[in-house]
Amino acid sequence: MLNRTQAPEFKGVEHINFLRVQKNELDNGIPVFVLNGGDQNLVRVEFIFGNVNWDAEKPLLSQITNSMLNEGTAKLNSADIANQIDFYGAYFQTEFGLDRSTVTLYSLNKYLENTLPIVQDVLTNSIFPQKELNNFLNNQKQRLKVSLEKKDYLARKRFNELMFGKTLYGYSASLEDYDTVKREDLMVHFKKQYHPQNCTLVVSGKFDETALMALLNQLFGNWESEAHFTPNQFHINKIEPVFDITEKENALQSAIRLGVQTVNRTHPDFVGLLLLNTVLGGYFGSRLMNNIREDKGYTYGIGSGNICLENVGYLTIGSEVGVDVCKATFQEIEKEINILRTQPVPDSELEVVKNFFLGSVLGSLENIFSHADKFKSIYFYGLDYTYFDNYIEKIKNITAEDLMHLANKYLDYDKLVKVVVGKFG
Repeated sequence: MLNRTQAPEFKGVEHINFLRVQKNELDNGIPVFVLNGGDQNLVRVEFIFGNVNWDAEKPLLSQITNSMLNEGTAKLNSADIANQIDFYGAYFQTEFGLDRSTVTLYSLNKYLENTLPIVQDVLTNSIFPQKELNNFLNNQKQRLKVSLEKKDYLARKRFNELMFGKTLYGYSASLEDYDTVKREDLMVHFKKQYHPQNCTLVVSGKFDETALMALLNQLFGNWESEAHFTPNQFHINKIEPVFDITEKENALQSAIRLGVQTVNRTHPDFVGLLLLNTVLGGYFGSRLMNNIREDKGYTYGIGSGNICLENVGYLTIGSEVGVDVCKATFQEIEKEINILRTQPVPDSELEVVKNFFLGSVLGSLENIFSHADKFKSIYFYGLDYTYFDNYIEKIKNITAEDLMHLANKYLDYDKLVKVVVGKFG
């Protein structure tokens, strides 16, 4: 019988088994990465397209084109698309990212012959009806008006502008930008981004692989396009430290953002930076939380993140604090950063953070779709599965001296971009 008065034996994470994809190819060269497994008869089919032709004069094209793909085709209107997807108990979504845009279908495997043709129609025949476009633009403008009243949104917006300049990474929509969107521009952008030469397929779930590949080839293997496009590539200038304050009259709280450009996962320092970020502010027991929330009571929550993009990586710290303690919060953040630069992380804390970090990685692999997500996180950076093998070993073997070296290399409080929206009291 289980003795519930005795804690279970602690075991560290020694190895994580990442399921490997199998690569196939359609007749027209579209790569198809397959991960077959799981207990449920559910399939996720992802059509992934690199963002292209960034135009600072028409900055919303990629985002709106992706958002409106399910609003109507030459054959189906938006209601038809939604009703047919719902009839088969499927789920269809579009997702815009800073580097890539995705069209995803979740479907029971027995209904793929019914649901995948709808996706084919969307990817080849979308027409962006003017009525739906007008409704979409009006809705987005209303949402933006609400967001522009929120200090947290304004702080993120200003932080991105200062960090990444006039690139897609640094862009935030204005109300005026929505007024410049034309249906004709969406149609042109659609043809340049959504075509086979710019498409990667990732299929995960439980299915008959032979039958599915035959169906994909039937529907998409003859898909052709002669579109000319330029993949987005941004040169991110080295940023100068700045302290940017936007005063808000009668503000009771201030939204704060601090950050610095670092590296993405293609760099040898990236894994160590993830662990350093975890110590600083990457989990509930982090130093920023213990100091600024638990000890000082300045905020309900503060955290940091090490963000990876295709052209840059960056570390950011964010919170909302009372205006009367805003200045003191910055002083405490500076103190914690300087401690990381001058004092080795104690062995006991380092062991806790390593176990938390590896446990989080293991916990994130909860189903077959999670393993597919891990594959995408390496494939689009030109990496292979040896990255994960090295990743685990680096976390297990990293030392306190290694973290202190990284803190001195990347975390200099005086070189951070700092943003306040509210009051700096």
